[in-house]
Amino acid sequence: MSTNSEIHKPQVVVIGSGNVASALAVAIENSGAGSVIQIYSRNIDHARALASRLECAATTDSTEDISADADIYLVSLADDAVTETLAKIRPNDALWLHTSGSLDMDVLSGMSDRYGVFYPLQTFSRNRKVDLSAVTLFTEGSSQAVEDEIARFGEKIFRNIIHADSVTRSRMHVAAVFACNFSNYMWSIAYDLLSEDGIPFDVLGPLLRETLDKALSMPPREGQTGPARRADQRIIEAHASSLPPKEEEIYRLLSKNIIEDFYGKQS
Repeated sequence: MSTNSEIHKPQVVVIGSGNVASALAVAIENSGAGSVIQIYSRNIDHARALASRLECAATTDSTEDISADADIYLVSLADDAVTETLAKIRPNDALWLHTSGSLDMDVLSGMSDRYGVFYPLQTFSRNRKVDLSAVTLFTEGSSQAVEDEIARFGEKIFRNIIHADSVTRSRMHVAAVFACNFSNYMWSIAYDLLSEDGIPFDVLGPLLRETLDKALSMPPREGQTGPARRADQRIIEAHASSLPPKEEEIYRLLSKNIIEDFYGKQS
C-alpha cells in the first residue's frame, strides 16, 4: 500500500535561469510540487548558480542535452527566445508549460499534445525572495484535463489559481505593466530628484504605502490627488519648468492626461 510520501512527484526540467525561472524552480522544490532534475540556460554559469540553490546537479547549455525523461517542462525564457529555443528541442508526450503573460499558449503545440500556461502575476528580481503563496497564478491548458493537471501542480505553490485565456492574460499583462513597471519608473525619477538634494528616498515610504492602500480599497480614480487633479496650472508650470527636459516632458504629459480625464480637453 502506498503512502502520501511515496506518491510520485513530477520530475521537472526548467528551461531558463532568469528571475522568473529561478523563483519558480526554488518554489517547486521547497513546496514539494515536484523535483527539478535539470536546468537549461544559454549561459551555463547562470544554470549552475540556480542549480546550486536546489537539489539539482544537472545543468546544460545545449538543447540537444535536455533530458527526455521529465514529466513537466517549464519554459521560462524571454518571449523572443521561446520559439527559436523550442525549435531545437525534441518533442515528447510530457506536459509543457510556459510562464509568459503575453505569449499564446499554442507556441507550445509542437512540443506535445499536453501543453499550457503557468503565469504568476508578480515582479521578480534576482536575490529578492517572493512569497508565491500570496501571488495569483493564471493558467490555461490545451484541454480540460490538462487544465486540471496544471492546477494540481500549481496548488502546492499558489493559493489563488485563475484560468485565463490568451486574450485575458495579455490584457492582464498590460495592466500589470501600468501598475508595476511604469509606477516603478516614476519612483526611479523621484529617487533621482531627491538624491540631487541628499534626501533619502524612504521619506516617500508613508506616501507610497498610503497611495497603494487607497488604490486597493477604492477605485484608483477616486483616490487621485495632486496639482493635476485640481487643475492647478500655476503649480504644474512651476514644477515642470524646474525639471530637466526628459522629466519635464513626462510631467507635462501625465498632468495633461489627468486634467483631461477629470475636466475634459482644455481649449
